[in-house]
Amino acid sequence: MSLATTVLFASVTVVNPKILEAFKKEFVNVQEVRWTEGPDYSIAQFLYNGQPVRAYYSNSGESLGLFRYISSLNLPVNLQFSLKKRYSYFWITDLYELSKGGVTNYFITIEDADESIMLKASSDVDWVVFKSVEK
Repeated sequence: MSLATTVLFASVTVVNPKILEAFKKEFVNVQEVRWTEGPDYSIAQFLYNGQPVRAYYSNSGESLGLFRYISSLNLPVNLQFSLKKRYSYFWITDLYELSKGGVTNYFITIEDADESIMLKASSDVDWVVFKSVEK
């Protein structure tokens, strides 16, 4: 009788100690941390208060920013009003927030039957067209 055994090895990402130290200083009580390496940066994907967040770090351990998808209800009220006033006939296909150094920017992709528009704003500056594509 022959017995066959299959062993699968999970890919383990070894995180630069400088990056890991910076991450642990900034984030406490996060869950499900997964690391990905890029050519000049690393990304920590994790849950913070139940929300998926990505933290980007340079290879020297410097924070490059935070990324998270959000609902339109999480936008600052002035941006919600402006969006509703100027683009009421469009629907939202993508919305996320990027934070770095105390500055938060919002990126939203809206569409109608003819056009897809990517807008950018900060909490104190109104939406500007970042990119527009005709369908």
